[in-house]
Amino acid sequence: MSLTDTLPEYLRAAFSGLWIETLEPHEALRELTALSRQEDWTLATWDLEQGWQVTGTSSPLPTALDPLTALRCLPSLATPEGTALLVLPHFQRFLQSPEVVQALLHQLQLGKTLRTCVVILAPVVQLPVELARQFVVLEHALPDRAQLGQIADELTPEAPLTGPARALVLDAARGLTRSEAEGAFALSLARTGQLEPAAIWELKAQTLKSQNLLTLSPSTETFAAIGGFTALKDFCRRALSPGRTVKARGVLLVSPPGCGKSLFCRALGAEVGRPVLSLDIGRLLGSLMGESERNLRQALAIADALAPAILFVDELEKGLSGLQSTGDSGVSTRLFGTLLTWLAEHTSDVFFVGTANDIRRLPPEFTRAERLDGVFFVDLPGPAQRQQIWTRYRQQYDIPASQPTPPDDPWTGAEIASCCRLAALLEISLTEAARNIVPVAITAADSITSLRDWAQGRCLSAEQPGIYQPPGRAPSRRKVHPSSN
Repeated sequence: MSLTDTLPEYLRAAFSGLWIETLEPHEALRELTALSRQEDWTLATWDLEQGWQVTGTSSPLPTALDPLTALRCLPSLATPEGTALLVLPHFQRFLQSPEVVQALLHQLQLGKTLRTCVVILAPVVQLPVELARQFVVLEHALPDRAQLGQIADELTPEAPLTGPARALVLDAARGLTRSEAEGAFALSLARTGQLEPAAIWELKAQTLKSQNLLTLSPSTETFAAIGGFTALKDFCRRALSPGRTVKARGVLLVSPPGCGKSLFCRALGAEVGRPVLSLDIGRLLGSLMGESERNLRQALAIADALAPAILFVDELEKGLSGLQSTGDSGVSTRLFGTLLTWLAEHTSDVFFVGTANDIRRLPPEFTRAERLDGVFFVDLPGPAQRQQIWTRYRQQYDIPASQPTPPDDPWTGAEIASCCRLAALLEISLTEAARNIVPVAITAADSITSLRDWAQGRCLSAEQPGIYQPPGRAPSRRKVHPSSN
């Protein structure tokens, strides 16, 4: 429900404190002003720049140039039969003052009998403990497709977009505020003379970078450029095909290092036409109590707003490394709980892709049914997959096909890429460059064997349909408890 639908209900119920979480305080104030005229409410605003202003008058009251005076003037708005609102944009900055907190508590108590209401507009909820139960928190939603379409039509009245081109532009603009969308559309018009998704994605990437929570991972490569992953490619392509009424949840990819999990995720976005949002758990950590959890909730909310999208979290077991200890005061455990709740309950069209090199370090509840669509094991590439990878990196580094391929039996895709890069960098043959490569299958042979043993019968195979079985090994007869996957 929109703000204009929910706000009248709370005011009719005589709530005296409302906190509206909004990234667009000016737009929220505009909606409140229009609603006040419609409902015949008295509306006043106060901020440090303009002081106290009442709707319908343009002269500020010089006696209300500080927050304490502004709060104490609120009862003067009360009328015997009407409702009065005092809107305070960005007022959370003043809630560190004991005097302001005490005055606000007093006005909230008076408001229940005088039918006055304090409305705070802020991008985050930062309530001191004394006020935590005195305010109801409402959300001012970002513009939906219809509102974004209206903004686009206002900027292109002579030739409004229609059809698939309009859908691509509006998909690209999802998650932007109204002013950001208007700026992105204007940038596209100034650059190309028409509305195009590329300019909108460019501005969106800059916005995400400034928030330092998510990054947009562009990719021009599709599945055709990646060797292997046959079953995983087919699964994801079908799960994310357009027109599905049932939304896909996501997958977890488990493998030794260097097997192409991250490359697959970026290619998946290009293959299905969705943005890939990378979430680095290390960036979420803050020094204040509750800051890390708030950052994660904000990042997940941004991902929901940008749907349809792909949310990529690399090396989960390292980002949540404090789960098995108390060294971080339980921050990792709380982050993990927030992520688990989102995986199970989110309704947005966001496809989660997580990767792990050692899934045994993650609690079993992470992979329970209805949080993910599947857990796939990505094994070391076989001969056919390695040949595809050699072909790709030979072309990338301009290595002639006449150069013989060195022995590569236990190599990963990353090691093949490194060999080609070193050959181009040092201007030597592939055979000479291979002398500088020590495969992870040798340096971590025991851990890879152990990981394969764990994955047998517990994970789906990324290469062949069905349950993973190590190459050259008979199917396991052991019984695996259903909750293990």
